Amino acid sequence: METSGKSPVIAIGNFDGVHRGHRALLAAGKALAVMENRPLVAVTFEPHPRQFFKPDSAPFRITPEALKERRLTIIGVDRVDILDFNAIMAGLTAQQFIDMIIVDHLKAAHVVVGADFHFGKDRGGHVDTLQADGRFQVTPVPLHASGDAPVSSTRIREALQAGDLDAANAMLGWEWEIEGTVVHGDKRGRELGYPTANIPLGDTLCPATGIYAARVLIEDVWHHAAVNIGTRPMFRVDTPLVEAYVFDFNGDLYGQSLRVQPVRKIRDEAAFESLDALKAQMAKDCEQARNILKSAR
Repeated sequence: METSGKSPVIAIGNFDGVHRGHRALLAAGKALAVMENRPLVAVTFEPHPRQFFKPDSAPFRITPEALKERRLTIIGVDRVDILDFNAIMAGLTAQQFIDMIIVDHLKAAHVVVGADFHFGKDRGGHVDTLQADGRFQVTPVPLHASGDAPVSSTRIREALQAGDLDAANAMLGWEWEIEGTVVHGDKRGRELGYPTANIPLGDTLCPATGIYAARVLIEDVWHHAAVNIGTRPMFRVDTPLVEAYVFDFNGDLYGQSLRVQPVRKIRDEAAFESLDALKAQMAKDCEQARNILKSAR
């Protein structure tokens, strides 16, 4: 069904996590787009407004830009329109946002938003503001609940930072992952007999620090791994780092972009009385990680 050139159905949100609530919103938008024979456009903002207003805050993103765009594409939107969240955007009143962005830039025929959606300077606009305009249709979508509370990016961040991957993934509707480029480290892992691929977290939030059983995607193949996420108490680094020891793999990973999917936390980070004690614990961690990953789906 040809939809190019037609005014779109747009779904607006930060979409950090592209979680079950976001997917309910986008599914409603997709149903309307099919019914009206229009494209569905996911409209989002980069950087995340929180990064703009609080640039010194610690990284908090569940899905930095590239991962967010991939997840949106996977679930079937026809286009992702990323708006530059800068001082001009932050200063737009609700009516200016409607006039300049929704009508002039996006040429929207139908706007789909969460029932609690707010927009414009000082969050002055809301669903009623959109509905009062009259130049496009508006469909508010009820919040998607998990347990006794709505699914939210905040709740998912809290679960990840508590090390509760099962709860986070249940709210996400997909298995959370960290994506980044392998950089050179201090070769400590190699010296200990466990060479690691070191991946900076970048804009991704740091989950509960510790040792994880994980999967690592290398050239379209998922491999099993033991992963340390944190600052390494015995060989401290200033910024939390992902260090993945990929089982039964000997290739050169420097400069490659990898996806690391933590499956289960094994233990907290710890300092040991000697390198021998550390190596003995690492052997136990790897054995435990292998067993976890064998039984994981």
